[in-house]
Amino acid sequence: MVNLEPHSLGVVLPVRAQAGASRSGLRGEQDGALKVAVTQIAERGKANKAIVGVLSKSLGLRKSQIELLSGETSPNKRFLIRETDAPALAGRIAEAIAGAD
Repeated sequence: MVNLEPHSLGVVLPVRAQAGASRSGLRGEQDGALKVAVTQIAERGKANKAIVGVLSKSLGLRKSQIELLSGETSPNKRFLIRETDAPALAGRIAEAIAGAD
């Protein structure tokens, strides 16, 4: 189960990033965070931009709804997802992970 945190502007989504993977996409849940793999290497924010792209495409969100709050250089990141609530985002995550299998 991904530990979603309510925020005044939406929901905080914890992400465990895997940069330099062979394929980009959602890889399920790991230690309360959504595991996201991207093919980009972790340099100059390339992987972070790729993660926003994967989240946007996989969860049906606009890129403008997704903001990196913390973890810019760490594999453990926190993203603010605007204009949604925890139950709605949890449903999108569950659908996306089920579809990725």
